[in-house]
Amino acid sequence: MFAKDGTSVIITVIVISVIMGLIGYALHNAWATNILYIAAILLTAFTLYFFRDPDRTTPEGDNLLIAPADGKIVLIKKVNEDKYLKSEATQISIFLSPLDVHVNRIPVSGVIEYEQYYPGAYLVAWHEKSSELNERSEFGVKHSSGTKIYFKQIAGFVARRIVYHIGVNDKVTAGKRFGMMRFGSRMDIIVPSNVKIDVKKGQHTVGGETIMGIIE
Repeated sequence: MFAKDGTSVIITVIVISVIMGLIGYALHNAWATNILYIAAILLTAFTLYFFRDPDRTTPEGDNLLIAPADGKIVLIKKVNEDKYLKSEATQISIFLSPLDVHVNRIPVSGVIEYEQYYPGAYLVAWHEKSSELNERSEFGVKHSSGTKIYFKQIAGFVARRIVYHIGVNDKVTAGKRFGMMRFGSRMDIIVPSNVKIDVKKGQHTVGGETIMGIIE
């Protein structure tokens, strides 16, 4: 299964690969032809691999905080969040390498109360300031318990295209797809003190499946 948000890129790459193959065929030069054939195959294979969108089984439990993305946890720290939570909180940052699945999923069930897109810079995604300076989209969701969860899609040095399909007043369900980021990028999840964190720095998460915490 492939990500719908990658359809245009997949089609474009296939067309380019076919053109490369036709050029190689027309050259009548075995060395050049083989190079173009191999390049076209590798380009298509990588694109299809990058835009894969495997099904995931989300753990049951209304009070669970679920990983919104595949990747490595590169940061867990205390912050003062003044846009949505407006309180002391814990930030968990997940770095997505180009080899990770880049489809993003809702971290907790509830209602979207805050949504904002920011154009910006393109620092490497693991840079601590990328969550403040890079192109990004930010969301605040209110859980049925009243707990507020804040999360961000953050573009990296390579990723310069953020896609999402949720907005204010939308009811969302943990583990469901809501968008994607193309190539290396980062997800931040910011939670209040009543969320018990159940992951650690360096751990690899699976979007839609890894339990990151419990709302107490």
